Amino acid sequence: MTHRVLIIDDEKVLNGLIADTLREVGFDARSAYTWREGQTLLKRSEPDVVLLDVALPDARGDELLPELTARVPVVILTAYGSVPQAVQAIRNGASDYLTKPVEPEELELVLRRVIETETLREGYRYCRRQLDRHKGTALVGDSPALRQALELVDAVAPTEMTVLIHGESGVGKELIAHEVHARSARADHPFVAIDCCTIQENLFESELFGHEKGAFTGADRRKKGLIEMAEGGTLFLDEIGEIGPAIQAKLLRVLETGRFRRVGSTEDLHADVRIVAATNRDLAQMARDGQFRQDLFYRLNAFTITMPPLRERREDIPALARHFIANHNFSRRINKRLAKATLRQLVAYDWPGNVRELRNVIERAIILSRQQREIRPEHLAFCAGNAPAVSGGVTLQFEHEPTLAEVERRYLALLLDKYSGHRGKVARAMGVSERNIYRLIEKYGLKGRRLADA
Repeated sequence: MTHRVLIIDDEKVLNGLIADTLREVGFDARSAYTWREGQTLLKRSEPDVVLLDVALPDARGDELLPELTARVPVVILTAYGSVPQAVQAIRNGASDYLTKPVEPEELELVLRRVIETETLREGYRYCRRQLDRHKGTALVGDSPALRQALELVDAVAPTEMTVLIHGESGVGKELIAHEVHARSARADHPFVAIDCCTIQENLFESELFGHEKGAFTGADRRKKGLIEMAEGGTLFLDEIGEIGPAIQAKLLRVLETGRFRRVGSTEDLHADVRIVAATNRDLAQMARDGQFRQDLFYRLNAFTITMPPLRERREDIPALARHFIANHNFSRRINKRLAKATLRQLVAYDWPGNVRELRNVIERAIILSRQQREIRPEHLAFCAGNAPAVSGGVTLQFEHEPTLAEVERRYLALLLDKYSGHRGKVARAMGVSERNIYRLIEKYGLKGRRLADA
């Protein structure tokens, strides 16, 4: 990937020599001879690093540092170097300090190190946000179903193969993706996740691939996409079945050629990333129905891992429940435990919202049990929000052995009736996205209908 360097130095001959030297080793170097010119190029080109002279005709470079370093890494360049001046420049935010004349090798080394450091910082900040999202969750358990999934992770992780993770909402597909990344040669590089359900379709391309300044209304600066944030690491596309045809075509190009373009750009960039995708939908059927590109499906389906629903690994429920208690701040202060009757009810329940619903139920029970050490059945509620307690139960009666689709339809109808058709509350109760609720309502013909009609 070509990195952009802006040189702000009023010595035109030296400025030109530095620019030519940097272009020879692969940088996109641009020159400005005053601070005013530099400000214009800063807005226009969005450089990765600025080489800044201390003595400019219209400004003092060292005095510009606090303003400038908030936007971009800066390397100070001066003919009058001194130790105190260098120390002060670093304190003011400069990434490094060079004295003229500069050796080409030293200049290249410093610039590449500064850019690499900034890239690592960006990756670290993103990874911290990702870790914060997943605090208190983990792949806990020792059931045969979970062991089988983890054996597949062990087999595919050391390869560069694209992975498709299949499973219901809330089973922990992103945790499986984390395990694929953590056990791969890319583990020291970023793991970047994007939820294909939560981003508006017209913004998805910009979020994934980035955009150039002026690419569309509101694009007031160049922005890196998540695919660039994942450089050298893993890009996780959650609920990939939700993306539209245009993005499907561009994602296929990334998988086939390893190249992509920012929105508004004509320049190809290289994507050194491994793609791991997840879905709770039947992509094969969607491909047959023309709702998903067949060629993209075959690319994604190179290696599939199915994450089992919680009802198929009930033996993991006690360990998961205790894990959520142990990782909850309030419960650690009181050393809470689960009553035997509570464990029986947790294991007996089918968990339509899977591990996500279990975590919500446990966290709610911790709060409801207040200062009591023991979490009892009356503290449980099967659905997120103001759901009925387990002791009262949610009962779905059938005169035959129902299919999973029949159970899902009846349960969805029950919740639509309970919450007067409020899609957001139904989504929270089922532990899925609101977008999925709209899809399920359409799928089961429940639009505008109440439980009595179901």
